[in-house]
Amino acid sequence: MSLQRWITACLVAGLFFQGARGLHAQQKKQVVVNFGTLEAASVETARAQAEAWLKQIGKTDAATAQKFQAIWKRADRPVLELVADTLALGDPTAAQLLADAANPLTPAPTKVPEVLQDAKAPAFYRANLTLAYARLLSNRRVHEEALAALKGVQPEQVVDPAAYLFHRAVCEHALLAKTQAWGTISRLLDEAVGAPDRYKTVGALMLLDMQTWKDKDLGAVVRKMGNSQRRLELARGGPETQKIQRDIVARLDELIKELENKAKGSGQCNGGSCPGQGKQGSGGGANPTSPMQDSRIANNGGPGKVDIKSMRKYAEGWGKMPQRERDRILQDLTRGMSASNREAIETYLRRIADLDRKR
Repeated sequence: MSLQRWITACLVAGLFFQGARGLHAQQKKQVVVNFGTLEAASVETARAQAEAWLKQIGKTDAATAQKFQAIWKRADRPVLELVADTLALGDPTAAQLLADAANPLTPAPTKVPEVLQDAKAPAFYRANLTLAYARLLSNRRVHEEALAALKGVQPEQVVDPAAYLFHRAVCEHALLAKTQAWGTISRLLDEAVGAPDRYKTVGALMLLDMQTWKDKDLGAVVRKMGNSQRRLELARGGPETQKIQRDIVARLDELIKELENKAKGSGQCNGGSCPGQGKQGSGGGANPTSPMQDSRIANNGGPGKVDIKSMRKYAEGWGKMPQRERDRILQDLTRGMSASNREAIETYLRRIADLDRKR
């Protein structure tokens, strides 16, 4: 057994043994339907289907036949790529669509192309063009349109069902659609016969990751920040991104209030001030006389509220702030977070600042 296969086996075993309780809870929330097995088309079968499609659309000239032969001589390439090249060979619309999807300089689409929604188009053409197109968008992290396109076809219709399930799962996971991603990954692991080890490994890692997800903890805030950052990188700073940002700020505000209330309830702070404020060794108050203890929540007399206006103020002046001030703000916002989450928030603040400068 290769090292990669061994790692995959360990990950899957860890998922179903260590995460058995979470798996059972998830299965209680949804009906699990077993569709049987999904197997990729062989090179010979896919080639025959592609050649039949070319004949169906009238591409029987010698030049097309010669190019077709050249494409399928590269049998070491994934069968989906061979089919995609054939679709591009036979149809200029498909060729342009795939070229635009692959080009990182081309603006990300905002809707599913009409050609992928044409019910009158041959099933072989529409299903496999959809998968090839969505795969390219997924690689560019354009998850919304990639997922919308994939929903228009079924894995049974394409030459590589494992690729369909994998890229659909990646999109659902990235868009925080936990229940949908769980079902898709389960099909990938259970039904996709001969799926590449890399698909299974990443699928198992996504499942393990989702086992830790909670709806309103700091991790959920960071995941939303990552989604917001991705949308800004795609030049999608419109109403939907702004809504995500407002949700982030509102949740940060709630978390800070929860920490304050917890501190007051535990007796650390009472009535807006901590015991011994202003005294030697207290570490509290607006003018502390000794360093703050790590185990306590600082209270300098302010309300501790982070609203959209104050968050925007932080973002606008982030690059001009002294390092000490940035560290203080980050400490307040990321108390209890890991170093990677702290970095995510700092990156997020920079992104908002960059967006404002461009307006």
